[in-house]
Amino acid sequence: MNKEKALELFRTIKYPGFSRDIVSFGIIKDFEIDNKNAVVFLNITSNDEKKKKEIVDAIISVLKESGEVDEVEIKEAEQLKRQTTPQPQNQWAGQSLIKGVKQTIAVASGKGGVGKSTVASNLAISLSLLGHSVGLLDCDIYGPSVPTIMGTNEKPGIGEGRKIIPLEKHGIKLMSLGLLLDDEAPVIWRGPIVAKLITQFIDDITWGNIDYLVMDLPPGTGDVQLTLAQKVKLTGAVIVTTPQDLALLDADKGAAMFRQVNAPVLGIVENMSMFHCPHCNEETDIFGSGGGEREALKLKVPFLGKVPIEAVVRKSGDDGIPVVINAPESASAKAFKEITERVIASIGVQVETPVLETA
Repeated sequence: MNKEKALELFRTIKYPGFSRDIVSFGIIKDFEIDNKNAVVFLNITSNDEKKKKEIVDAIISVLKESGEVDEVEIKEAEQLKRQTTPQPQNQWAGQSLIKGVKQTIAVASGKGGVGKSTVASNLAISLSLLGHSVGLLDCDIYGPSVPTIMGTNEKPGIGEGRKIIPLEKHGIKLMSLGLLLDDEAPVIWRGPIVAKLITQFIDDITWGNIDYLVMDLPPGTGDVQLTLAQKVKLTGAVIVTTPQDLALLDADKGAAMFRQVNAPVLGIVENMSMFHCPHCNEETDIFGSGGGEREALKLKVPFLGKVPIEAVVRKSGDDGIPVVINAPESASAKAFKEITERVIASIGVQVETPVLETA
């Protein structure tokens, strides 16, 4: 049996309690099949032994029922010899939770221009529309676009102990460097100043009690990301890419960085997936097709969904009313809502089955 056929069999197995399969949730870390003998490495450490047994039994069953496998051995992902050596245990000892915040989601991209801030803003509002209390922190200090997307240029308030009080817009709490600078002021700062600012953002903003804090990170893997990794224990990261190969190469680097700092990758979002012509109804893959899904499979993380290219997304961002509010029936708004539900589901699986430390 080849690997593609085995993967198709694994995709028929749903994670207990969810509608999505175990491959998309990254449960299958790796597998080997030779002479009708299979060894499957699983990334699952759930405390619920019943769920764990259900997954294991289902894997053994689908492989044996194929008629091409006689024996199946299940192993934990930490037994993979080819995995990299972990960083020293104390390297990220300074990580902590942000006061009052239950879940912290970083939205990142390997390169600029993939629509990361648009994804972060619509993710935050979609979480709010589902009834959650949400904050949005724009950490893209060199190009803060969240204030424009969210339609505000108000200055934040200062509260007790000189703590920053976030603005409230479209049902969520909001903070961005762009709200503190003059519109024409360029940001030309070196690494130590950047690190100090991000530290202040983390320590000196009064979020109150919120369910989710969505962090819009700058593109790449620089000072902002490393400072966050040292200071904040992230629930996980959402990687935004476009289908083209260049963006996917950079997405690899972003995912690798989060794994190195012990932050789970919650999944891949493919933005600008395809263009649907409103006049002739023809679909055009301007940046290619299926790249995000292939990347998720390669990285063994969930594929969270595709967002099409629509003029209404651009117009909504320019108008300061994100598309999930401005055009809730549009294809893009529906895609963002589905992606948000999958992010919540992926967080649920991470809570049950945290990423194993590599051996």
